[in-house]
Amino acid sequence: MLDDVLALARRAGDAILEVVAARAHATTLKADDSPVTAADLAADAVIGAGLRALDPATPVVSEEQEHTHAGRPARFWLVDPLDGTREFVRGGDDYTVNIALVEDGVPVLGVVHVPATGVSYAAARGAGATRVGASGAARPIAVRRAGSGDELTVVASRSHRNDALEAFLAALPPHQATSIGSSLKLCLVAEGAADLYPRTGPTSWWDTAAAHAVVLEAGAQVVTLDGAPLRYAGPSILNPWFVCSAVPRTAWAAAAEAVADLQPAR
Repeated sequence: MLDDVLALARRAGDAILEVVAARAHATTLKADDSPVTAADLAADAVIGAGLRALDPATPVVSEEQEHTHAGRPARFWLVDPLDGTREFVRGGDDYTVNIALVEDGVPVLGVVHVPATGVSYAAARGAGATRVGASGAARPIAVRRAGSGDELTVVASRSHRNDALEAFLAALPPHQATSIGSSLKLCLVAEGAADLYPRTGPTSWWDTAAAHAVVLEAGAQVVTLDGAPLRYAGPSILNPWFVCSAVPRTAWAAAAEAVADLQPAR
């Protein structure tokens, strides 16, 4: 189904760009004070209809459909129709469409599409990860295998920096750091442009699952601070703090220990 899901994500991206062209992306706030725009809802409508036609037996859990957030089965679609809404509202280009298929807590298929550039990242379990250009040309991607003496490249959130992140970065060995929005941070690790993405702030499953699938097929990991694989199962749809890493945990274990006591209870 990967090609079909990729095409669906691109159609959702087109729906977002239509809202942008019409200058109709006024923002309202949801109950949790997170922003939502007409573009979020337009993309969600496209994806929901597309997944129901493609795979009617599998439930869809979408950020924008609160009634889908409870009672999740072992297999379900997980959708963020517009990840990085704050960047989108500010006029930035680093927002994405995220579609993942989750089985038994593991993302086994994922597509991340960047409407502003036309670039997509796609992966399915056992099939590898690819970067698909705006023209449709695809190439395999894999993580960068940094040597023990190489300076790390770290990517961090643009909109959600906090004291815990600064403490994590301060405890790392010498590194270069850059900031970007949305699930693109995980994709940068997957394609070898970054080695490490620490997240010391709130995220939900739909923020990470699609890119997580790409990361796994590209050869990296997404783990909690104690090194356990990040999973999409259990009563809370919120993720714990995590690290997306293409390097051994020994490279960032001291940083994780430095902020472990700062993580709030979920």
